[in-house]
Amino acid sequence: MALYAYKKKKISSKEVVINRLSRISIIVGLALMFWALYPVISFEVYSKFFLKKDSSSPILSPTPSLNDLRDLTKASLWFPSVNSQAISQNLNVKEYSLSIPKLNIEDAKVIVGGDDLKKSLIQFVPTSLPGENGNVVILGHSTLPQLYNIKDYKTIFTYLPSLNEGDKVEIKLGDQTFVYKIYEMIVVKPEKVSVLKQNFNDAYLTLITCVPPGTYWNRLVVKAKLVDSIDQF
Repeated sequence: MALYAYKKKKISSKEVVINRLSRISIIVGLALMFWALYPVISFEVYSKFFLKKDSSSPILSPTPSLNDLRDLTKASLWFPSVNSQAISQNLNVKEYSLSIPKLNIEDAKVIVGGDDLKKSLIQFVPTSLPGENGNVVILGHSTLPQLYNIKDYKTIFTYLPSLNEGDKVEIKLGDQTFVYKIYEMIVVKPEKVSVLKQNFNDAYLTLITCVPPGTYWNRLVVKAKLVDSIDQF
């Protein structure tokens, strides 16, 4: 004679619904986590194999504190030890436009010596203008690709990592268009400010944004050199 008898408990419809909702919530949560982390992971993999990482640059500024990093839409917080408001007295141009045909960026506004990356791209610590010998450094904000809006300056440089050597960047200043060709792309730490160094033996352009997308861990530095100047009539 059996000592115990087990009777299968009847599961109510309410318990079935709760069980299914719990599983759906877990699946949705995992999907959202993948949605947010995939661009970061994919960029890290891509940069490991295809982008040069500069670890030899001298450390010229302290690592920004967490308080400094809370609003990187301010250009002055990207390199805290650098006086971003030190505009050369020889510059009388306040703004110009930048285009990157491969990224479908057309006539994006660049403010010379500005600070608000929500409203424009910023030429950082300007000492020379496009077309002149020197290093024109332009900062642009980026975010997760899922949030990209080509008309939003808070996301405009999101796809900068998809550029390659040989791609062109065009700058329109007054009646002239200056065409630069990319020759190098590197990833550096935020404290490596040697990327801002001036070199007056030729006309250079440096585009900088935060990477991986949606983070402020590192800086992508895209270097280009002037190859053509076109007069507009």
